Amino acid sequence: MTGRNAGARGIAAVVQVRAEGEVSEGALAYARSKIDAVVNRPGLPVVTGEVRIAKAAAHHAEHPWSAVADLRVGTRVVVVHAEEATSQEVTDRLQDRLRRQVERAAHGGSAAHRLVTPPWRGGQSPEAPVGRNTPTDTPTSG
Repeated sequence: MTGRNAGARGIAAVVQVRAEGEVSEGALAYARSKIDAVVNRPGLPVVTGEVRIAKAAAHHAEHPWSAVADLRVGTRVVVVHAEEATSQEVTDRLQDRLRRQVERAAHGGSAAHRLVTPPWRGGQSPEAPVGRNTPTDTPTSG
């Protein structure tokens, strides 16, 4: 397969969209617009990397279209794969997966899923001031 560089028109100058195989310009333009919507959001760190859209040469393949995004979001690496029956479906699936992974990478991983130690196991109660260690069962001297 020969890859042709579709350039980075409309996308942050550091993300390239490439085509491998028989990929139409319309499919590339659609992919560029979807990737652009993910990587050019306010509040994201610098995003660099490459997105490759490919169509398998074998006509009997169940999912002839594939897409791979290999991006660096700030200091984290994001790799996303998708396979579908049409170019629009693979682009939409890639966008959905990429949006979730970029969001996770931009906001420090699983910040929303961080465990909080309950007060009865040594953690602070929700009413306690942040940054203070205020034990509730402190013995008083007499």
